[in-house]
Amino acid sequence: MSTDLKSSNQESNTAKAQGLAQCHVCNLLIDIDESIDNYCPRCDSKIHMRIYDSLQRCWALTICSLIAFIPANAYPIMTILYFGKGQPDTILSGIVLLLKFGMYPIAAIVFIASFVVPLAKIIGLFVLLLSLRNKSKLTKQQRTKMYRYIELFGRWSMLDVFVVALLVALVEIGAVVEVVAGPGATAFGIMVILTIFAANSFDPRLLWDEEDNEMALTKEKKNKR
Repeated sequence: MSTDLKSSNQESNTAKAQGLAQCHVCNLLIDIDESIDNYCPRCDSKIHMRIYDSLQRCWALTICSLIAFIPANAYPIMTILYFGKGQPDTILSGIVLLLKFGMYPIAAIVFIASFVVPLAKIIGLFVLLLSLRNKSKLTKQQRTKMYRYIELFGRWSMLDVFVVALLVALVEIGAVVEVVAGPGATAFGIMVILTIFAANSFDPRLLWDEEDNEMALTKEKKNKR
């Protein structure tokens, strides 16, 4: 790194440029030395300037979650037995069947929680990851908001699994309709776990590091002229 680049980074008013990092456990802001292992003086947790291998892990987990999304929707996730008769259904065909039975609120919950939210999370993670490799039309503020929404959805991701579990437990009470979980539920659970890990492994501070690098390169170009 050239002298000009170092001075440019020092001029940027960010915690990283000033050698500060926040403890992810107790949120204490401390000075760190990146050449050695750093531990929080308050809670003794290991502190990193950025999450180690954040992008590599997030890419791997997001791609795996996309792969798991395919069998989760291709294989039957549940079987709805009507008077003892029925056939296995995927998520989408199950939603159609719920609509035929007039279970509109349950069909809406299954569609949003089991199809829209997981797909939106995967697409959102890909958008964030690609925005760090290529120029994006979205601003850093918009991408940060997108990550917050993905993180927010992540807290409710297990709702998808709970929906299937509740359908199996509650609907089975009736003598007319019975719901049995199918093999697609396993792939669905794996996909949910992978998306949670992928969102947690993404470090949103990398979005703002890009700004520091751009500022430093711009100033370096100006100094060369």
